[in-house]
Amino acid sequence: MSTLAKVPCTIVTGFLGAGKTTLVRHVLENADRRLAVIVNEFGDVGIDGEILKSCGVESCPEDAIVELANGCICCTVADDFVPALKGLLDRPNPPEHIVIETSGLALPKPLVKAFNWPEIASRVTVDGVVTVVDGAAVAAGRFADDPEAIAQQRANDKSLARERASDRSLDHDNPLEEVFEDQLLCADLVILNKADLMTGAQRQEVTAEIGKTLPRVVKVIEAQNGQVPIAVLLGLGAKAEADLESRPSHHELEGEHDHDDFDTFIVDLPAFDSPQAVVDRLTKAAATHDILRMKGFIDIAGKPMRLLVQGVGSRFQHQYDRRWAAAAPRRGRLVVIGEKGLDKAAIEALILG
Repeated sequence: MSTLAKVPCTIVTGFLGAGKTTLVRHVLENADRRLAVIVNEFGDVGIDGEILKSCGVESCPEDAIVELANGCICCTVADDFVPALKGLLDRPNPPEHIVIETSGLALPKPLVKAFNWPEIASRVTVDGVVTVVDGAAVAAGRFADDPEAIAQQRANDKSLARERASDRSLDHDNPLEEVFEDQLLCADLVILNKADLMTGAQRQEVTAEIGKTLPRVVKVIEAQNGQVPIAVLLGLGAKAEADLESRPSHHELEGEHDHDDFDTFIVDLPAFDSPQAVVDRLTKAAATHDILRMKGFIDIAGKPMRLLVQGVGSRFQHQYDRRWAAAAPRRGRLVVIGEKGLDKAAIEALILG
């Protein structure tokens, strides 16, 4: 089968809270083709899948949105990803384009490699790896313990990015930065998201910093709320699975990537009187315990719709998402993700009061 006959797939990657789901939702609502989505969660509650299913887009019905929870697909390619992809391709009316949203802690390169597996190699191709970056988080130094020191280290390093990635002596001790850089190193397009939360000088600085990590010429596009023209996102024609050598990784020498540097757990929540009452507690917990990401659905007393709450560090957004399902109980649940050593009991105490 020729490449032209293959179903193109777009891999959307990016660190926790960068805005991947918002970008994918934008694609679903605006692409003029039959779509399917595979969405992956690090925790065992499918918040992002639920958000996408609430779109109600005719070209991507709920049964064409496949959720893979409780683990990153970069580690479960054989068990989860390949069977899910084959299931979509075998549908009576298969998708014309597949969008794959990785978890915020996933490494994209193992996923790209999987497209060379015999079971799917003749049927799909990676149209492009789109890496979404939380510009405000980068500007705040989230991914480097000492941004100036890291910048100086890069300035002194004359080797190519691929050589740097394979040299274990140059790996960083900061696990956030390793994952963040691996996602950039695999990119065909970088979306500098949340540009509205940065000054012009910060946008220029972050773009320049991203450019130092990218191993080849890759376009960086500024965006707010993932609003990027569909023609820019889809149709890149990268054939990334045939271009692995130009996509270095900090984890090339590891037989398997794990996530022992990170913890996640679920907090079951009671009903709250108001959205602000929830956000105030979550903000305090995030600031006290340096939580990376919180997201979930909250029951607000007297309201027919569920409240979607999403937090990156101490920055929170909330909105009413959709009506609670009539056949199921109103159940508030929150996913908490952070670096290893999260004090679950203390965090729960601050949230639950």
